[in-house]
Amino acid sequence: MANGGPVEHGYPHLDTVRAAVTALYRRLSYDTVQTFDASVLPADVAFCDTDDLHLGSQRVAREMVRHFRLPDARMIVGFKDMTHAANVELTAGPEYFVELNDRFRTHRRDIGAALAHEVMHVYLHRLDLSFPSVRENEILTDTATTYLGAGWLLLDAYREHGEASQKLGYLTPEEFGYVLAKRSLVFHEDPSVWFTSPQAYTAYQKGMARARQDEEQPPLSAAGWAGRRRYARDRRHAPAAPPSQPGASYAFTPDSGGRLRVSFPCPTCHQRIRVPVRGRVRARCSLCRTVLECDT
Repeated sequence: MANGGPVEHGYPHLDTVRAAVTALYRRLSYDTVQTFDASVLPADVAFCDTDDLHLGSQRVAREMVRHFRLPDARMIVGFKDMTHAANVELTAGPEYFVELNDRFRTHRRDIGAALAHEVMHVYLHRLDLSFPSVRENEILTDTATTYLGAGWLLLDAYREHGEASQKLGYLTPEEFGYVLAKRSLVFHEDPSVWFTSPQAYTAYQKGMARARQDEEQPPLSAAGWAGRRRYARDRRHAPAAPPSQPGASYAFTPDSGGRLRVSFPCPTCHQRIRVPVRGRVRARCSLCRTVLECDT
């Protein structure tokens, strides 16, 4: 939680974010991901200053449990003076004790964001889905929370007023915007109408632009002129030499018969796809079922 301090920007965790999206599809399956087509609505987690603090927190926690389909989980919410925004004790259940930072006593509008992250910890714990390091695991949690429909709350908690700033979560604002954009492109949902923070809207727009770039990388047919030219040059030298530019996400390899193939990440779930190099090809990602028009 950044509270008054500097907020990191950009895409420093992008590789881990993309790996998290892939891991989510692999563990849940396409069909299960599709059941999260509706996000948590603002009215479902609304929390005004006149609401009872503890009853209101329990109500919002129950909404997060409902959204993530954990009907046999019960969240016991308390408040504590601590450095982090929140913490959850991961046990066998069915009761889980969630501690929220004392500052949420007076910043109740962000309680939903904090609880979304902590309930996702429980969800991933039950799935037995985790990444090796603590930081990578937190990035996985933020990514999963956002992709499955509750992370817009985390981005909306990012606010800057003059020299004061606040941000929840481990992703940068632009990375939250990127994952939200990925979700929006899959489910055709516009979360920007729910933002109360102008900085959240800006971060979402930047994230959408970055997500669109994923759909415009060769050998996809939507690639721009510069990318197509670079791809054609690299194809002429393949497979003797790797792509000349480090940023190229595709790679050429021969198959067992010596015929050239190109592999590249799916722009939706980032699983690598391998297709023959033979001009226009239509490929279907086996993980997220996205149909891709390619010019190999």
